[in-house]
Amino acid sequence: MSETDNSLPTVLVGPILRRIEPGSLTIWLLTTAPCELSLTLLGDDGCLFDRTLDAHDLWTLQLGERLWLRLIHLELDTPLPRDHWIRYDLSYVQDGEPVSIAEWGTDLLYPGENLPGFQIKSWLDAIFHGSCRKPHHPGGDGMARADEWIEAHFDRPEHWPALLMLSGDQLYADDVAGPMLVASHALSDRLGLWGERFEGADVANEAELRDSGDCYYRREALLPDDSTSETARSSVFGGVRKPIFTSDNAHNHLISYAEMVASYCLAWSPESWKTLAVEAPAGLTAEQRDLYHREREVIEAFCAALPRVRRVMAHLPTYMIFDDHDITDDWNLSAAWEVAAYGHPFSRRIIGNALIGYLLCQGLGNNPKPLRRALAEPLERWLKTRTLENHKALIDELFRYEGWHYRVPIEPGVLVLDTRTRRWRAERNLASPSGLMDWEALTELQQELLDCKAVVLVSPAPVFGVKLIESVQKVFTWFGQPLMVDAENWMAHPGAANVMLNIFRHTRTPEHFVILSGDVHYSFVYDIEIRFRKGGPKIWQITSSGLKNEFPARLLKLFDRLNRWLYAPWSPLNWFTRRRLMRVSPRRPDSASPGSRLVNRSGIGLVRFDEDGEPLEVWQLGADGCDTHFDLSDEEEHWG
Repeated sequence: MSETDNSLPTVLVGPILRRIEPGSLTIWLLTTAPCELSLTLLGDDGCLFDRTLDAHDLWTLQLGERLWLRLIHLELDTPLPRDHWIRYDLSYVQDGEPVSIAEWGTDLLYPGENLPGFQIKSWLDAIFHGSCRKPHHPGGDGMARADEWIEAHFDRPEHWPALLMLSGDQLYADDVAGPMLVASHALSDRLGLWGERFEGADVANEAELRDSGDCYYRREALLPDDSTSETARSSVFGGVRKPIFTSDNAHNHLISYAEMVASYCLAWSPESWKTLAVEAPAGLTAEQRDLYHREREVIEAFCAALPRVRRVMAHLPTYMIFDDHDITDDWNLSAAWEVAAYGHPFSRRIIGNALIGYLLCQGLGNNPKPLRRALAEPLERWLKTRTLENHKALIDELFRYEGWHYRVPIEPGVLVLDTRTRRWRAERNLASPSGLMDWEALTELQQELLDCKAVVLVSPAPVFGVKLIESVQKVFTWFGQPLMVDAENWMAHPGAANVMLNIFRHTRTPEHFVILSGDVHYSFVYDIEIRFRKGGPKIWQITSSGLKNEFPARLLKLFDRLNRWLYAPWSPLNWFTRRRLMRVSPRRPDSASPGSRLVNRSGIGLVRFDEDGEPLEVWQLGADGCDTHFDLSDEEEHWG
């Protein structure tokens, strides 16, 4: 392939609006050339900003021979106006002439619009939120449904959500369809993404990985199945060699840096798919070839919705946080898992490559200044030298980093929690589930919350989940099998559970807590009050999952029904829960069957707030066009 490939658009992915506030603006995109970029901002009264971006405004990282990350982060002398429509033009220079977004990004424009735009809300009046977007799950895409909603309300931007919150599993690194993996390799070649050498693996480098007979649908044979730690092996596996990566769907688990970056491109931009030949690879069995063609039909439908996905992220400030599938299933679930995974050089590399992908494609836009200050040096050193030593050094820094959490710049406060890297490890049994946040992280959270009137917490896993499902997970944990049922919830670790519940009971806690979560592949709304206290905080657990994923329908229906029976108000089982001092009320979804409280439909959550930070309306906008409204007015039965 030549150095310049005319089949590659200059802007491959994005622009994605990221952290936006009156004094600063962050926009993320990937380009296929190191082109000069200019940005123009237009308000009601004319031009607000217009200039060619220099190194002070624009951080450029070369990710491959023909791929550059461009992170625009402006510190503005004159603050941008709140609650006003701001149009923007992002242009690049080609053959000496500027090319406007109206020319190169026509699919980014809503009908009748000549430029994309955004607004900076003065308070959080509404929010889109969702998680768990698996490309090969059959069914619609909640991100595309958000775009449909914006298009239908385009003439009333004051009704738009203030932001889009993606609360985990934006990428399924551990569960990849065959056509998606083939496409990632084809795109990697087109972009010349950097290859790498592996340690402790049956394949020495990326070329051998591609040539291996286990590359497609058989990667579990390549993934490490051993541990350098006898303690981990005896604690978790009873002395038996078992896979470190526990996903049942790891047949196409992403491994390399190039596969991670290419997969982000394919997940977010229709431009990445254009002219890609995605034919079934040689060497598949008849069963695998049949699966490949079935998956390809679903992936083609996924691609058809990508223009909408790209457009909505170009108009709404978008924030993200990782969950397990962004890296691998059961990531840091237990101390024993960590010992096994980080003690093996190949599994350490796979996890590290996924974190590099998260840093580049998700993390940097959330809060650019502290991440760049802490991680720019090792990141730039590796990208420039691409040596094994610097690759390992970057991964070491990522594993040590403790600043993935952040606050969204809007009132009431929106705190996005890192529930994956600062775990409260079990001390008596390394195989027991770790707490989602350790004591130090929870203490820092409590300090952030003191004397706030209202707060929105973004926790990838629900703090208040379905009690029956949590009990099933607890039973499996008792029998030493927490990995079998993904036994990680806030109540699974006594220390983390008690500290979090005490935060809610603190006398200087906010008056209104809203917890936004995903992870579980179904949606529900609970409101929670503290028993035996007058004037205590009102807590809402609002869960929207998944964007493009669902729970097994029959099993969820059974869990929903049994949960209502076993944990009814009169049930003594309530007093065996850690939440016995909390009164939990489920809210009725209007589209569910009678008696159901859980919604099992791909889509995206929409929450509207009053001025005090309490939810007024909660919707699950179905990707299939069937929207669910949760009734917040009626009193419901109470669970423990």
